[in-house]
Amino acid sequence: MSIPRIPPRDVTLPLLADPYRFVSKESARLGSDAFQTRLLCRGTTCLKGEKGAALFYDAERFRREGAMPSPIRKTLLGEGGVQGLDGEAHRHRKAIFMGLTQADRVRALGARVEAEWIEAAERWLRAGATIRLYDELATMLTRAVCAWSETPLPEADVQLRAGHLRALFDAAGARNPRHFWSRHARRRVDRWLKGVIEDVREGRHRPAENTATFALAHARDPGGTPLAAEVAAVELANILRPTVATAVYVVFLAHALHTQPEAARAATQSLAARDAFIEEIRRFYPFFPSLVATTRRDFVWEGLSFPEGRQVILDLYGTNHDANAWPDPEIFRPARFANRPPGAFDFVPQGGGDHLTGHRCPGEGIVHEILMRSFDVLTTRLRYEVPKQDLRLNLRRLPALPRSGFFLRPLDLARSG
Repeated sequence: MSIPRIPPRDVTLPLLADPYRFVSKESARLGSDAFQTRLLCRGTTCLKGEKGAALFYDAERFRREGAMPSPIRKTLLGEGGVQGLDGEAHRHRKAIFMGLTQADRVRALGARVEAEWIEAAERWLRAGATIRLYDELATMLTRAVCAWSETPLPEADVQLRAGHLRALFDAAGARNPRHFWSRHARRRVDRWLKGVIEDVREGRHRPAENTATFALAHARDPGGTPLAAEVAAVELANILRPTVATAVYVVFLAHALHTQPEAARAATQSLAARDAFIEEIRRFYPFFPSLVATTRRDFVWEGLSFPEGRQVILDLYGTNHDANAWPDPEIFRPARFANRPPGAFDFVPQGGGDHLTGHRCPGEGIVHEILMRSFDVLTTRLRYEVPKQDLRLNLRRLPALPRSGFFLRPLDLARSG
């Protein structure tokens, strides 16, 4: 059985022009959840759906080392980070992140985020300002995650560091000079955090032992050798940057609360309904479009041949919108989560498989916690109105956002207790 093949042309530009929908559109046209093409001048197989995801996360068949395109490694991920490791090196490094995202630590970060929400809302109300939520969230989340991780952040540097962390994910996939801004930001972030790591190792900064800064400054490889300061800095950025990137999901939360009023009202009725609403946001809205791996060896899967060294793309957005797993996938319907837990391979907004041994993001709990706290603020604490604006999602942008960035006008703030 052969995989359908797009005519011999490189699809890099079409994919960049429509990053969330290209694979699904071609899959529908070809009548297959797997097809061959060329991407970045390399033979490539594209996969989507639960079966494709389960294959993609088979560590015996695929490797991550060197698979991600250089522009993404040099911006979004950094060089030497956990996302590009395999085997024992990956499991060992991943265990550090799993330890940093235990429930008590996640709740502590959530409390920091909620405090930043309230402080920011008070500031907006004093100024009588209409705010662009996406812009404000980067600063709020940078303050929160740096305080939580005990990464030093003088007030004078907050805007600078927030801008750099945001550029790592907001401009990495740009097809214009913004990409070079992302590369500049990566250099600045790596230099900043390398200095933090060195300060910890030399005793100039003494974070608590249960913090990310302490853990990564003292991290070692499987052989017991301390991580190079440059690599430890990349891994500290892999705590800070994804937390700040949760701004995208919080904007989607505000968008859903405004555009799906019936579902939003139902979500306030119970914790289970709220959690289902949050999970549907993560399924329905576009976050990261796809992932890349390469095959370790020749193999055949369901009659399909995969040669060694083959570049393979998993369509995350298409898998979350696969009608075989999610009936009426283009309808926002939180109730779909009331009767079924998310699966390891059909629900992949932040990767699939097992958190500890696989490449599923260990920060999913952080995303859920921040969305939960933000839901509570936006539904019970902050009264606001949404001015007329363009709320259509721009699926040609990475990351996708409402075209307006979501403006809101704060009106009042309820005191807790």
